[in-house]
Amino acid sequence: MSEFRTLDDLDFRGKRAIVRLDLNVPMKDGKVTDSTRIDRSAATLKELVGKGAKVIVMAHFGRPKGKRAPEFSLQPLVAPLAKALGRPVAFAEDCIGAPAEAAVAKLKDGDVLLLENLRFHDAEEANDAGFAKALAALADVYVNDAFSCAHRAHASTEGIAKVLPAVAGRLMQTELDHLSAALGNPKRPVMAIVGGAKVSTKLDLLGNLVGKVDLLVIGGGMANTFLFAEGKEVGKSLAERDMAETARKIVAEAKRKNCRIVLPVDAVTAAEFKAGVATKTVDIDAVPADQMILDIGPKSAKEIGDLLKTCKTLVWNGPVGAFETSPFDQGTTAAAKAAAALTTSKALLSVAGGGDTVAALAHAGVVDQFSYVSTAGGAFLEWLEGKDLPGVAALKRQ
Repeated sequence: MSEFRTLDDLDFRGKRAIVRLDLNVPMKDGKVTDSTRIDRSAATLKELVGKGAKVIVMAHFGRPKGKRAPEFSLQPLVAPLAKALGRPVAFAEDCIGAPAEAAVAKLKDGDVLLLENLRFHDAEEANDAGFAKALAALADVYVNDAFSCAHRAHASTEGIAKVLPAVAGRLMQTELDHLSAALGNPKRPVMAIVGGAKVSTKLDLLGNLVGKVDLLVIGGGMANTFLFAEGKEVGKSLAERDMAETARKIVAEAKRKNCRIVLPVDAVTAAEFKAGVATKTVDIDAVPADQMILDIGPKSAKEIGDLLKTCKTLVWNGPVGAFETSPFDQGTTAAAKAAAALTTSKALLSVAGGGDTVAALAHAGVVDQFSYVSTAGGAFLEWLEGKDLPGVAALKRQ
């Protein structure tokens, strides 16, 4: 049985189900340019329709800061949502009060209604109890299918769960199941790949992971700080030299917890960061003083691939090189393809997340070959840091 309540725990027939989705999709000239989030949310809504529920969808869009603004209206989402569901979707001009109540009153079993932007009300982000009760008054049960918003204690993610029976939707359930399999109770050995620019932005993450994983691969600009802390010459590379002592403490903590930290053994360097620049591939002990490290080298990429073959679980957050600019994408792409191949052969459970990570895996053409790729940036990062997510905690079985 899941640690969290799910759609399987309630009878929805004839019930009004209010569903929190993440519909914060890209828009241009009043039209949705990428419907991925809408399409991924459709499964839960279709299941609720099939179970005979009256389905009420609530979501936010942009940052209207508590003020009603046409450019932040959810009205343009009605058509793409209807297309994803294959059925009509009604729209309410507000998410609480008379307009919402009147729209809900018209619903028949199996109907779907989209409420106007939650963030037209300051009370949403303030997690105001009165606002949460006003939302709850529209429904009989609450379904949270927005993991990407679960790290925020807002009225629609945490407050309402105190008023109504609360369960996870299928998208949320899938995310939680994979995250639990990756770090909660994983098959070992577990490897984490952590990249990105700065150690200072990922201190909590590194501190949590050294106690959870067996191998911690550090890449990107972060690796330069650790290399500098070891006394290595990193030339003109991006490095937080003032974080050297912190890096040494993380290494010492990892040793205490039997976590092996893996740093690059070679690197691709250049005099400047731009496409088409002349590059050198050097051992990590031979970085020229007038060069900067912009990617891991082929020996490092092969080492990651070889170590992955010894592992059962992988958690990945952050590229290991400046993948946006060729040829500094080769290290990240090689590691991604190695993980994808092992996942495809059922030898590895691979979970990745974070905006740059998703973009890097897409660049490598392997997103669909990972076990699970989370698009929830902030929530995924906070989960990696070991923090309790308010929207998730509200769904736990008592």
